[in-house]
Amino acid sequence: METPLLSVKSLTIGIRRSKSADTIIVDDLSFDIQRGERFGIVGESGSGKSLTLRAIADLLPKGVEVLSGSIRYNGAELIGMPTVQRRRLMGPEIAMIFQEPMTALNPVIRVGDQIAEGPRRYLGLSKKAAMALAIEMMAKTGIPDPARRARAYPHELSGGLRQRIMIAMALSCGPKLLLCDEPTTALDVTVQHQVLKVLEKLCDDSGAALAFVTHDLAVVNQTCTDLAVMYAGHIIESGKVKSVFHDPRHPYTKGLLDSAPDFDQPERDLVPIPGFPPNLAARTSGCPFAPRCVFAVEACTVAMPPTMEVAPGHNAACIESQHIFEGVTV
Repeated sequence: METPLLSVKSLTIGIRRSKSADTIIVDDLSFDIQRGERFGIVGESGSGKSLTLRAIADLLPKGVEVLSGSIRYNGAELIGMPTVQRRRLMGPEIAMIFQEPMTALNPVIRVGDQIAEGPRRYLGLSKKAAMALAIEMMAKTGIPDPARRARAYPHELSGGLRQRIMIAMALSCGPKLLLCDEPTTALDVTVQHQVLKVLEKLCDDSGAALAFVTHDLAVVNQTCTDLAVMYAGHIIESGKVKSVFHDPRHPYTKGLLDSAPDFDQPERDLVPIPGFPPNLAARTSGCPFAPRCVFAVEACTVAMPPTMEVAPGHNAACIESQHIFEGVTV
């Protein structure tokens, strides 16, 4: 069997405490991403999806760390790898696109120079060759008049163009894995659709795998082939996007789908998920969704349900998943 491009096993992320129990934010997370795969991670704000990407990129915020587990890229273990060696992977192997380009781009450097920096550092290109590549990448992302735009500063560009600059920068060194942390959240729907199409085409052309974090189910449906649904630091359901969306086997997944607009069924009433997400600093035993779940039974509060295969390639961590949604169509 082929080695996954990225393999995350039993990953636990949190805040280490010296005088009390550690605060666990991401708990015992496991998933694989194959070469060329488009893998989506969805969930509410605070579910741990962005921290998972940042752990892969070695960009966790101060005070937050990987407490245990494994992150293997192309067979090599990243946890414990020397910082200098791990940084060399960022650019030519792994690249990241952030949610808000105005905070990720340097405001006092022209965008062409920012794109050219990676090829100069990692590919050894001359200044002239790197700038030519930067302009070429800008053209590929659909930026009009790229040679002129390359001389612009970030504040002189629209939000959509800035996000295309981020995509050009991320793909300029030909990475094999692209990490996307809600890259279209700040864009209007029309520009969002255009940016996603550019991203899809460039990934198809380069063969790069995609790890796409978002809270927008429509974006996942458009962009990804495989999906993991996160809640309170756990993956509670995973599988092919079509399988999970058309046959959800966890109450939280069904809640997300029921609370999202469906333009194919505009007459359908939206049903909010009751209650509030749990306090991660005061974790209790059992399924973290149990207090909000209409299907919860006593066993749900005793221990975290094991992840079970409920259909070929489709997994859910719910003891009631085999029968609670029988006959339900979403």
